[in-house]
Amino acid sequence: MVTYLEAANAPLKNTGQIKLYGDDAFAGVRLASRLVADCLDALAPMVVPGLTTAAIDRFVFEFGMDHGALPATLNYRGYRKSSCTSINHVVCHGIPDEKPLRDGDIINIDVTYILDGWHGDSSRMYPVGALKRASERLCEVTYECLMAGIAAVRPGNRTGAIGAAIQAHAEKERCSVVRDFCGHGVGLLFHDAPNILHYGSPSEGVEMRPGMIFTIEPMINLGRPHVKVLSDGWTAVTRDRSLSAQYEHTIGVTETGCEVFTLSPKDLDTPGITPRI
Repeated sequence: MVTYLEAANAPLKNTGQIKLYGDDAFAGVRLASRLVADCLDALAPMVVPGLTTAAIDRFVFEFGMDHGALPATLNYRGYRKSSCTSINHVVCHGIPDEKPLRDGDIINIDVTYILDGWHGDSSRMYPVGALKRASERLCEVTYECLMAGIAAVRPGNRTGAIGAAIQAHAEKERCSVVRDFCGHGVGLLFHDAPNILHYGSPSEGVEMRPGMIFTIEPMINLGRPHVKVLSDGWTAVTRDRSLSAQYEHTIGVTETGCEVFTLSPKDLDTPGITPRI
């Protein structure tokens, strides 16, 4: 049985109960999320051929430190980086390294900051130089899937409505939805209840109520949905080596719909027009 409780009365751990946050919590997540969005905005002009993902990671760490925030991934369950950088067929949790980006790559950069105890979590796709149309379109479809999922967020709907909207759009565009990973509750914890599946039926999942805070972060593949995790224990890749893309926002359920906390203040979180080859 699913239970909801006021976050102020909840223990600081994932008990499977769904926390309902108040105005102070929304304000805290809003500030942490704005910092994430500012960081992702600042990265936009930096992502060019020749840049290493290690340099991206150093920037994420230093940006957080300069603003009094800690990267949530740093030392999380043994992970030793401040961000995740997932290139081309890497679905998620790509580990930054010294390999340079190449012209035509697509990269997802995933950043979570902890600011005054509150988490903000977001990721975006970035084009590296000139993209082939298939890469560009995958990014567009994935962003459209995210926005379709967000449009389904309102009190009284079940979380399955989010997944159903995402799945319907992805499959209409002849893409597939990764099922091995999901969105999650967030707030004072990095990962909390409920899980937000990116596929399914509107009748499935838990009822959305005002005060819930969670991420929506669909991973969409050009090929089949199957993934595997590499021997490093983190990096997830498509089994068929097809391209994968992901966009993520942190969402708060309001009385009338939702607030998207991690929107770019410069409107840089939508797929841009890039040169085609």
